[in-house]
Amino acid sequence: MLKNQTDKTKLPSRHVTEGPARAPHRSYFYAMELTEAEINQPFVGVATCWNEAAPCNIALNWQAQSVKTGVKAAGGTPREFTTITVTDGIAMGHEGMRSSLASREAIADTVELTMRGHCYDAIVGLAGCDKSLPGMMMAMVRLNTPSVFMYGGSILPGKVPDGADVPADFASRDLTVQDMFEAVGRYQAGDVSDAQLAVLERVACPSAGACGGQFTANTMACVSEAIGLALFNSSGMPAPYESRGEYGIASGEAVMTLLDKNIRARDVVTLKSLQNAARVVACTGGSTNAGLHLPAIAHEAGVDFTLEDVCDIFRDTPYFVDLKPGGQYVAKDLYEAGGVPVVMKELRKSGLIHEDCVTASGRTIGEEIDRVTGEADGRVIYPVENPITKTGGVVGLKGNLAPEGAIVKVAGMSEEEQVFTGPARVFESEEEAFEAVKQRGYKEGEVIVIRNEGPSGGPGMREMLATTAALSGQGMGKKVALITDGRFSGATRGFCVGHVGPEAAHGGPIGMLEDGDVITINAITGELSVDLTDEELATRKANWKGPKETIYASGALWKYAQLVGGAQKGAVTHPGAKAEKHIYMDL
Repeated sequence: MLKNQTDKTKLPSRHVTEGPARAPHRSYFYAMELTEAEINQPFVGVATCWNEAAPCNIALNWQAQSVKTGVKAAGGTPREFTTITVTDGIAMGHEGMRSSLASREAIADTVELTMRGHCYDAIVGLAGCDKSLPGMMMAMVRLNTPSVFMYGGSILPGKVPDGADVPADFASRDLTVQDMFEAVGRYQAGDVSDAQLAVLERVACPSAGACGGQFTANTMACVSEAIGLALFNSSGMPAPYESRGEYGIASGEAVMTLLDKNIRARDVVTLKSLQNAARVVACTGGSTNAGLHLPAIAHEAGVDFTLEDVCDIFRDTPYFVDLKPGGQYVAKDLYEAGGVPVVMKELRKSGLIHEDCVTASGRTIGEEIDRVTGEADGRVIYPVENPITKTGGVVGLKGNLAPEGAIVKVAGMSEEEQVFTGPARVFESEEEAFEAVKQRGYKEGEVIVIRNEGPSGGPGMREMLATTAALSGQGMGKKVALITDGRFSGATRGFCVGHVGPEAAHGGPIGMLEDGDVITINAITGELSVDLTDEELATRKANWKGPKETIYASGALWKYAQLVGGAQKGAVTHPGAKAEKHIYMDL
């Protein structure tokens, strides 16, 4: 039993449970069969992104029940609520993808409003899909409540049945949704038949859980542990495993300990813990989207941590965890090899972890690593002194084509493959580019440019997995490069540069490019440039006719386009902690 469990004099829930004036409020709680003792306890929001949109979220509901069990056992009163999710695997490749990044803000906003409106004292947040993870963590840091994050878990790897008629390379490997997008590219190229595609689509995603490789969901799940908001090793176990319930119970108990000790989200999320998180992204070859989400989480804490800062850490962090899409293994393999705790233990050996950061357990990162008994297996997790490559799997770029920076994943690429110079082939939207790729309307050696897909200009900063997967399926993934002011899926392979800033809609140089302009991408030196003088670029900008008009003239995406800032600071939509005049917990 926690010593402060019935002392509500400084807790938000006192506003709805204490004193004669709150009798109407208490009558609502009695209507839901709460007891007087439960009303007198701290109220803990148990927030999930459960829905039936995709396998990523489908297991969150039952996991939330285990969290509630843990909260109750530790003397709290859990109050479950849900928020939205837009799942990228479903939204990918069409107009629905514009809703994806905007959903991150909607998740953070709706969780904030629910917590504020009902005066909950702490939160355990469960999420399963790409944007729901950072969205939930952003809400925790924005509210600055005692907070514990819990990932819903990854999907199991897909397997082709023995004797099935599919291309041999599909039959011999673990499958993920990335393979399905690439199978579509090969279908368009005539290398996969209708019957083979039908076999693959039925086995690629065999269970509940988020995409299995080190794509955005698993990347941000690793971040949740490294940053300290999740219990160590809680993110690794696949979604179908019933023993995930043990982590749910532990997370519910942990949030009550944090509440008792008044350890809040911003005590956990600091500049040092953000740097720890970026290290883990780099060494696991994680998604470029972390370069968008870490600055956004930092913004909620009032910490300056931009895309450039993230990329600085990526540049001097060894890449030593062999995960898809650049490597061989999936999240289940990482879990069985010891998970994020073993990865962080390896980073500590090179002095690359801040050990004094507090975590959801109330212990420091260093104390948590001291408890880790596992060691690098040399297969999934290489020893840090013998990495796959000496620098991170994701690097930042800058130059006259990206004055505010850009980002590219190089995990699994040789040094030779990390330098590309070629003429631009410019497209004004993803659809235009995808249609050209389907028709082979491009040439080997070109740099495909997709613009007007930034946070504001899109609107929504869509991911380009359908286009990049089609290129890979056509066998052209290493024969062309691609740059965009939009984003790439964490499942993207090939030399694909995203987050180019400023975006075209804000008058960035990417909006001034013309077919044939010679572009250089050098991930070794960190360069993204076009062979034009400053004077030539200035002349083109003077003749620029302004942003491309979109069809979104009202509604949520119009509102998002008006508010959203640049990618280098996380594509955020409000002033952040630096401008706030109160802390929710202290009202």
